[in-house]
Amino acid sequence: MFSRRKKRKTRVEPRFEDRGGRKSAADFSVTAADRAAPPPARKRKPSSKKPGAKAASGARRKPAARGSSGGRRRTSGRGRGFVRGFVYWSFIACIWGGVALAGIIAWYGAQLPSASAWAVPDRPPNVKIVAVDGTLVTNRGATGGAAVGLHEMSPYIPKAVIAIEDRRYFSHFGVDPIGLARAMARNVMAGGLVQGGSTLTQQLAKNLFLTPERTVGRKVQEVLLALWLEHEYSKEQILELYLNRVYFGSGSYGVEAAARRYFGKSARDVSLPEAALLAGLLKAPSRLSPNRNPERAESRAQVVLSVMREQGLVSDTEMTAALASPAARANRYWSGAHHYVADAVMEELPQLIGEVRQDVIVDTTVDLYLQTAGETAIRAAIAEHGAERDVSQGALVAIDPAGAVRAMVGGVDYAASQFDRASQAKRQPGSAFKPFVYLAALEAGALPSSVRNDTPVRFGNWAPENYRGKYHGPVTLETALSRSLNSVAAQLIMESGAGTVVRTAQKMGIASPLKANASLSLGTSEVTLYELTSAYVPFASGGYRADPHLIRRVTTMEGEVLYERKDSRSRVLAPDLAGMMNQMMSQTVRAGTARAAQFDHPAAGKTGTTQNARDAWFVGYTAHLVTGVWFGNDDGKPMKNVTGGTLPAEAWRDFMVAAHQGVTIADLPGYMPFNVIPKPRPEGFPFGPGGRPSAPVDGGTPVASDRSPPSGAVARDRVALPPPDRTITSSTGAPRPQTDVGVSQGEAGTVLDVILGQ
Repeated sequence: MFSRRKKRKTRVEPRFEDRGGRKSAADFSVTAADRAAPPPARKRKPSSKKPGAKAASGARRKPAARGSSGGRRRTSGRGRGFVRGFVYWSFIACIWGGVALAGIIAWYGAQLPSASAWAVPDRPPNVKIVAVDGTLVTNRGATGGAAVGLHEMSPYIPKAVIAIEDRRYFSHFGVDPIGLARAMARNVMAGGLVQGGSTLTQQLAKNLFLTPERTVGRKVQEVLLALWLEHEYSKEQILELYLNRVYFGSGSYGVEAAARRYFGKSARDVSLPEAALLAGLLKAPSRLSPNRNPERAESRAQVVLSVMREQGLVSDTEMTAALASPAARANRYWSGAHHYVADAVMEELPQLIGEVRQDVIVDTTVDLYLQTAGETAIRAAIAEHGAERDVSQGALVAIDPAGAVRAMVGGVDYAASQFDRASQAKRQPGSAFKPFVYLAALEAGALPSSVRNDTPVRFGNWAPENYRGKYHGPVTLETALSRSLNSVAAQLIMESGAGTVVRTAQKMGIASPLKANASLSLGTSEVTLYELTSAYVPFASGGYRADPHLIRRVTTMEGEVLYERKDSRSRVLAPDLAGMMNQMMSQTVRAGTARAAQFDHPAAGKTGTTQNARDAWFVGYTAHLVTGVWFGNDDGKPMKNVTGGTLPAEAWRDFMVAAHQGVTIADLPGYMPFNVIPKPRPEGFPFGPGGRPSAPVDGGTPVASDRSPPSGAVARDRVALPPPDRTITSSTGAPRPQTDVGVSQGEAGTVLDVILGQ
C-alpha cells in the first residue's frame, strides 16, 4: 500500500504583487495585523539566558512611577466595577425577592375565599334583658353587651385606643410600614417577639376572619384582609367595628360589655381614666384585667394617659384630673341575684322565638326594686343566723295574681353558685303542701268549721305524729291548718283519696310528679319553690290560675315584635272555696305557725318544715303579691332550730313590708280582715307594669268580718267526726315523724300499701 504523508496546512494570505516583487501604488495586500480581532498571542519559548542576564535585561526597563496617572486609572476602574456589580446583584436579588414574595402572597391568598365573597361576619347576637319599667337588668350573649355607635360612646374611648394601639391610624392604608419597621427592630434587639406592629385594621381582620396562631401564612392573610377592609370601609366604620368586637377580658367583647363589667355603667358614660383603663387592657386582657390585678391595670392606664398627653389628645388639666381620680371598679359583676333571672330568661327564650340570630330586647316582668328587696332579705337572714343555725342557702320567688314573676332570688350569692334554688332545686315542701289537702276536703264538702279529732292515728305501718307529740282533741279544720296538725291532714287525705289530692295540686299549678300515697299529706313529694309559689296564686286571685312567666315581650333593636305574651287565665277554684281557704290560711298568720310573718296588710299562708329541719318553707300572699321563701343547705344537712315559722316567715315579712310600702291595702278574696293604716311608698316605685300598683285579678265576694261561710256553703259540710268504730287507732310503738315532717319518697308506697301495712 501506498502511505500518504499528510500535508501541513498553512494559511496563505492573498497578495497582489508585480513580477519583480515590487509593489505598485495600486497594489493592495492584507496581513494578520489588519484583522479586526487582535492576533493570537504567540507562545514565548523558554529563555536560554542566564538569570543574571535576565536581570540585566529587566534592569534596562524603566518602571512606571508610583501614583502615576495610569495607576490611578486602574484603581478607579476597579472601584467603579465593584459598585456596578453590587448594584447589579442587588437589583437581581430584589427582583427574585419580589418574585418570592409574590409567590408567597399568591399561595396564602389562594387559601382564602374569593374576594367577591368576603364580607364582615355578623356580630354575635346580644340579648338585652330589661325590667318591667325598662331598666336594664343585664346583657347576655357571646359578647356580653350591645353594639354602640362611635358617635354614641364616650369620645375618650377611641382617643385612648388609637393613642396606645395605632397612633397613625388615620394616615396609613391598613398596614403601617413605619410601625412595622420599628416593631421588627425592637424584636431583633430584644431577641424575641415583644411587639407585633399590627394596626387596628389588621387586628380587626384577625378577629373577624382568622385564628390567633402566629404564622407567616396568617400574617400574610391578615395584611390582605386589612387592605380589603380599608378599601371597603371608612376609617370611622373600621374603628367602630373594632371597638364593638375586641376582647377586653372577663368574658366581655366590645366597649359596652367591658364598661358594664368593670364600671357598672354604659360606654356612653365612661370617663377619661376609665377609658384609659379599657384601652390598656388590649395589650393583655386577662393579665391586666382589673378583676385579677387592679394594680397592673391602673399602672397600664397611667401609661395610656401619658401617651395621650404626648400626642395632644388630652390637655394638662384633663391629665391631672385623671391621675388624681383613677377609675373606680364596680362590685363583682356576677354577684347580683338578677343574674338568676337572666339565666331563666335565656333558658326560656329559644322556646319562644327559636334560635337567637340578631340583637333582641327582652321585656321581663321583674321589678328591680323587689328583686333587690328579696336579695337583701335572704342575705340578711343568712348573715345573721347562718353560722349559729347551720343554714347556708335561701331562695325567694314573688309572683303577682296575674302570674307575672316580680322577683326571683336563686341563692345567697350568684358569684359563688349559679345553681338556681328557686326554679331548679326540688325539695320536700313539708306542711306547705297541706293547703291542697284541705282544698280537696273543701271540694268534697267540708268547711273551715268542720271538726276532726286531733289524736294519734295509724294507717297500716304509718303513724304520723304531731310536733312534740302534742294533740288537741276535736278541732276545726281552720285550727288544724293554722297549727299544722299532721294527724288531721292524714285523716283528710284518707277521706278524699290521695289521687284526688294529686289532681287538686296539679290543677292549682304543681307540675312535678306527685306520689299518690298517704304521706303526701305531709309534703313528701318534691317540688320547686317556683311551682309551689305559683300554685298559691289562685288563692290570692280569687280562684284564677295564671301560668307564671318572666317574659312579656321580645323585640328586635328596630322594634319588630318577635313574641308578645297574651294574658290568659282560667278559673280553677270556685270563689267560695278561695274565700274559705283564705280564711283558714290567714288564721295561720294571725295566730298559727306563721305569726312571725304578720305585717300591716291582710295576709295568709302556710309554713313547712321537713324531717330533721332539712328544709324550711313559708309561702304567703296578700291580694297583691304571692311570695315563697325557702332556707336549707345544698347537701341536705339538717339546720338547727329552723322551722318554716322562723327564718322563712321573718324573711318573708321583711320582703313584703318593703314591697307593700305605699300600696293600697286590699282584702283577700272572700273575707274582710281587720283594718290597717297604709304607709307611704317610695316615690317612683314601680310595682306593676307602667309603675301602677297591681290589683287583684278577682277580688271575690267579701263576707262578714266574723268569717262566716258564704251563702249556700253550709250544705257542703257532709264530713263529720269519725265514728268511734272507725279504723283509726292510736300509735303504740312505731316511730312517728315530727310536725311538718313526712317520710322520704322511697319509704312510702301507694295508699293501699300503707293501709295494708306492706
